[in-house]
Amino acid sequence: MMSNDQIIIEGGGGEGSSSRSSTTILIAPSDDHHHQLPPVPPQLSRYESQKRRDWNTFGQYLKNQRPPVPLSQCNYNHVLEFLRYLDQFGKTKVHLHGCPFFGQPEPPGPCTCPLRQAWGSLDALIGRLRAAYEENGGLPENNPFAIGSIRVYLREVRDFQAKARGISYKKKKKKRKMQNKPTSSNVHEPTTTTFQFQSS
Repeated sequence: MMSNDQIIIEGGGGEGSSSRSSTTILIAPSDDHHHQLPPVPPQLSRYESQKRRDWNTFGQYLKNQRPPVPLSQCNYNHVLEFLRYLDQFGKTKVHLHGCPFFGQPEPPGPCTCPLRQAWGSLDALIGRLRAAYEENGGLPENNPFAIGSIRVYLREVRDFQAKARGISYKKKKKKRKMQNKPTSSNVHEPTTTTFQFQSS
């Protein structure tokens, strides 16, 4: 079967000749062939990739329960158990009461206190799972990651780790930028506005 990219031209061998000759002309494929390739899917951002991994990890955790827990029956208790389960993979030293280094941000030596998941990591994890739950068909009013008990647990972890490690987790208030209304504190500082009129 002749391909679309080949044209064969047949002709006589000249006067008095019984033989026939043929010439094959190859035509390079047009640019239309390249446009027919399937589009390359866009690369996921770091956040989206991490969110997908977290969601798959949580789903696998539920499947490994005895008996397995379907996502439709997942509640905040399963989420709390999952957070406690992750502590065994933590890398943050959390000093216990009675440890001589309790409350010291830079302890001078090692101790036998356990490693835990840092509060900031757990807080970010819950944020990603809360979004993934609704993106995968879950209803916002049934979202087990948005229950008040989860926020209470995270707050308790934050407060205890702050005392145990001697680190403050208080969020710094962001200063609002005043573009066209300079305050008394910056009256003497040069200000810029959107429109500037200068006399010629």
